[in-house]
Amino acid sequence: MASNSPVTIGNLFSNIPVITMDELFEDVLVTDFTKIQRIISRGQSSPPGFWYDQPESELVVVIQGSGKLEFENGEMLEMKVGDYVAIPAHRKHRVAWTDPNTETIWLAIFY
Repeated sequence: MASNSPVTIGNLFSNIPVITMDELFEDVLVTDFTKIQRIISRGQSSPPGFWYDQPESELVVVIQGSGKLEFENGEMLEMKVGDYVAIPAHRKHRVAWTDPNTETIWLAIFY
């Protein structure tokens, strides 16, 4: 049976704004069970003492640039293009560093 649902088309590398102060969070696709976001960073990190503590699990993929994630237990994870990490729900983490010289583009899939 054919579906009449619209097709969503885009490019993760298009419309990259010049970022100065804040990271950019954009929803790519949202359903009842899944959210996919494009996150663009350039030298940003989470504020001191801030931890993401999310009710859903998250798959994070670096598709451009590089960054470092820190977990509450002190573990640091350096990430470069192609690297991914699956973070279980409520596993506290933060962005410790992103490359200040180029945009880091993250693809975050919440499930």
